[in-house]
Amino acid sequence: MNKPRPLQYLAYCYGKRLPDSMREWVAHDLADHGAVRRHMIRMAIPPLLILAPFWLLPASLYVHLEMTAPIYIWAILMALALNKVWRRHRLAQHNLDPNLVDEIKRKKDAHIHEAYVRKYGPRPEDARWQSNSSPF
Repeated sequence: MNKPRPLQYLAYCYGKRLPDSMREWVAHDLADHGAVRRHMIRMAIPPLLILAPFWLLPASLYVHLEMTAPIYIWAILMALALNKVWRRHRLAQHNLDPNLVDEIKRKKDAHIHEAYVRKYGPRPEDARWQSNSSPF
């Protein structure tokens, strides 16, 4: 599995497409164990860099927190809320299946699905559209 060089990785973190030779690494990065954590760390850094200069202004701790905490918390909450949408977009950008985002959940819940099939039989083909968490 090819890994990106440091500058490639930095550009990839914030939207650049990697070469096709790294598709396996991208799939692992965006859809395997720890993908949400990696996404949240990447999305926490830019607002931190933007808000950090406010801490250089002369003011009390309360004022600094009052200026920066609401914006930073909102940015983190939006990153968490949109993490699947963003990871789906990134997978599609690299010509990978966007439904890979749900791969961890599928692996974790495989025993539930197997028990369902044993008890009730296979699901009908027209229920296939419900098998992913895509909001669209």
